[in-house]
Amino acid sequence: MPDPQPGPGEVVVQVRASAVNRADLLQVAGLYPPPPGAPEYPGLECSGLTPQGEQVCALLAGGGYAEQVAVPREHLLPVPDKIGLEEAAALPEVACTVWSNLTMVAGLTAGETVLIHGGGSGIGTFAIQYAKALGAEVVVTARKAKHPVLVTLGADRCIDYENEDFSQVRADVVLDIMGAPYLEGNVKALKTGGRLVVIGLQGGRKAELDLGALLAKRATVVGTTLRTRPKEQKTQIILGVLNDVWPRIESGEIRPVIDRRIPLSEAAAAHRLVAANEHVGKVLLTRP
Repeated sequence: MPDPQPGPGEVVVQVRASAVNRADLLQVAGLYPPPPGAPEYPGLECSGLTPQGEQVCALLAGGGYAEQVAVPREHLLPVPDKIGLEEAAALPEVACTVWSNLTMVAGLTAGETVLIHGGGSGIGTFAIQYAKALGAEVVVTARKAKHPVLVTLGADRCIDYENEDFSQVRADVVLDIMGAPYLEGNVKALKTGGRLVVIGLQGGRKAELDLGALLAKRATVVGTTLRTRPKEQKTQIILGVLNDVWPRIESGEIRPVIDRRIPLSEAAAAHRLVAANEHVGKVLLTRP
């Protein structure tokens, strides 16, 4: 591919590492095309160096699986203190996704209960720590083998979704990555005034919704995505993350959870690993 040419207000970052997100797998399968103007190849986050030698990580609309990527300067984040340059590639997508959904959308506060699906994922491991930092009670669903790690991150209760019924939980907020097959159970789990935030459709797109149950609970169902948000909204989210989340990372209250590092040349193997759900936290793609 030709070297990226920066547009107005953009910076070309020399990529040190990227990370695998479920959206990358969908894009490769032809199910999630990049937004207009974004590179055609995957990669929703990266870390690296600016031409001035600044160590940064970045939220991307695409193009992180590369040697270079052009990024709006407003979408760069400094590498937090005590975090390595490669390690920082695990932060932008999950931090922005978790903060925007738990704080901006759901308004999660201290003393509330949050149910997080996919607790062993990159988003899940970050959301556990962030929700705990807010003072919430944290319940997660995950394979049983992953439970011990999730407890160390702050989960108060772990549910084995293969053998237990999560709908018996009573939650103020539900953060869902599954979509259709979890819709009924999620609505059952909501307390009165609860908020269901759907951020993924790993299980499917279409399901019936019992509006009577929703009305009786005065509950809210919201669907959000990060990648296709306008540039200005992403900038607002990044500023929120910088002010609220970055100090918690620099203090050690929240840390990136990295399952393993895989050379970018072996990205296909990394995708297979994530598709098999055999990881806990993020899978990084690194360059020499």
